[in-house]
Amino acid sequence: MSLSRRKFLALSSTALISTAALSHPARASISQHPIERQLDLLHLHTGERLTTRYWEQGHYHADALSEINHFFRDHRNNQIAGIDPALLDSIHQLQQHLDYQGEIHIISGYRSPETNEKLRQQGRGVAKRSFHLQGRAIDLRLPKADLSDVRKAALALHNGGVGYYPNSNFLHLDTGRKRQWG
Repeated sequence: MSLSRRKFLALSSTALISTAALSHPARASISQHPIERQLDLLHLHTGERLTTRYWEQGHYHADALSEINHFFRDHRNNQIAGIDPALLDSIHQLQQHLDYQGEIHIISGYRSPETNEKLRQQGRGVAKRSFHLQGRAIDLRLPKADLSDVRKAALALHNGGVGYYPNSNFLHLDTGRKRQWG
């Protein structure tokens, strides 16, 4: 059987995409569910809950991103900043990688410069130029999953920074360069 150049290229690209998806489980699970991305969140400091479909059919929803920005606000002074959609995708990939069903507990999202400095002065181990200041970091826990398993999954995704805080029972994720601590 002879293939036209167009059919050959189409089959080749499909094979390459499938191979890439298999070598990266997080990408594989995202590609298997391309229709929507949803998060089910509980903010531990405010008690607020948010279930939102923030991405659907290849597009981020502006209204959902606005709700997320408000939800991840600095709860100490109600300042709001834009949350990096790549951070949301990292959270979604993490729950897909773990096949996690349930609420994600949010401890800290955006931090205003005033809050960040106050926490630094209190000796809480807060970085002076924290990614929380840019809406590019989150401290979270998945209460139905073992924290060490969540850490391993986050590291396997290679999406950015991963901080492990087992004594405080949370994981830090950010969209900075790939690194780990804790």
